[in-house]
Amino acid sequence: MSSKSAISDQSSDSEVLVRVENVGKIFCRDFKKSLFYGLKDSVKDLTGGPRKASPSAERQLRKGEFWANKEVSFELRRGDCLGLIGHNGAGKTTLLKMLTGLIKPDTGRIEMHGRIGALIALGAGFNPILTGRENIYINGSVLGFSKAEIDEKLDDIIDFAEIREFIDSPVQTYSSGMQVRLGFSVASSLEPDILIIDEVLAVGDLGFRIKCLNRIHEMLETTAVIFVSHSMPFVSRICTQAILLKKGYMELQSDAVPKVIDRYHEEFDTGERKMVGSGEAQILAAEIISDKHASANPVEVEKCEDSQPDNIPFNGYLKMRFDLLVEPSVDEFSIRLIIWNQDQRPVLHVTGSDYHDPIWKNQNCLMSLSVEVPNLVLATGMHAVSALIIEKSTGKILTRLDNAVRFVIAHHVSTGADVFMIGEWEMTTEMSILSGIKNKS
Repeated sequence: MSSKSAISDQSSDSEVLVRVENVGKIFCRDFKKSLFYGLKDSVKDLTGGPRKASPSAERQLRKGEFWANKEVSFELRRGDCLGLIGHNGAGKTTLLKMLTGLIKPDTGRIEMHGRIGALIALGAGFNPILTGRENIYINGSVLGFSKAEIDEKLDDIIDFAEIREFIDSPVQTYSSGMQVRLGFSVASSLEPDILIIDEVLAVGDLGFRIKCLNRIHEMLETTAVIFVSHSMPFVSRICTQAILLKKGYMELQSDAVPKVIDRYHEEFDTGERKMVGSGEAQILAAEIISDKHASANPVEVEKCEDSQPDNIPFNGYLKMRFDLLVEPSVDEFSIRLIIWNQDQRPVLHVTGSDYHDPIWKNQNCLMSLSVEVPNLVLATGMHAVSALIIEKSTGKILTRLDNAVRFVIAHHVSTGADVFMIGEWEMTTEMSILSGIKNKS
């Protein structure tokens, strides 16, 4: 290797703030066994006895043990924001506790360089009987800041947390939202090299969460961030890479954050369809029909568990048909269609030409209703349709079928937005200004 490439490699390596190599952690489901195993391992550590046959040997699980994390590896540099996602129990918080040094990994190696600001549990790092002001000084001193440095940042911390009138009250009197405000403000304002945030931000109100995301954007110039959240819009907004954990393992790791988020949604997407309501109406069948693919037979409700979602192109044509029966006691009814995105947010309400739900006269027989949406400008990803039949005179929901039909919007651009809109674009130039700049240079 040449001297230049060696220097370049050293420079690149020095920028790595977090290095995790094949990290694993074992827990025991039985409390008494875990105490016994812990005592046994401690004795072996003190006496120098090996826990396994060789450094390369697979760690054998004992009775009642399981892998909370296994074979987790990644690197983070300044400016990187890693999103850790997965269902509850996937191993996210365990990994964060190992990163912050609260627990020791059983396998692998973790390197952390620089100051670490962490917010991984509500109230963690706070002494509940001390005031907010006193806790700021304690946390700052733990991070290695002098009293003078903390004095300089104190007002900014208090103002960002928006709890000035309560700053001299004991932390145990704070609400959960106030604790999150103070915790994030301390963790982010003291200029850490590494910022670790668990899903405790979900406790805060929406305004403060947006404020936190903006602060993280500002910090990314000098900080590496590890962000755990179940809010996929927040993950897609700030993360430069993501890892999907499943039962402690890395199911998927990629710099393409939307790809990881799509896999996360697939883990939870069962496509289960349930019909609820007063029972005075039934949706017997539902189907999607388009010019390119028309179903020969409707998708029966009782058979829909194994159905695959239809693929609809961006800005594509969508036609849906519903077969339904309404009890003779109902004279008139309306049908309401709501389209949900993969984050389970309603993004489109399909109405009639007058922007209201269409009203129909009950024919006292099997009825088929169809609707066409010529320009479906939704964002990429999975979408599901809820169909509701509502009695006109009383407004009572006669039946509601969620996941009546499902479809995937396929497009080469994934923005995370709900709707695409065509804008009128225009650019103007000032050549005289540009000429002036060139002349000055």
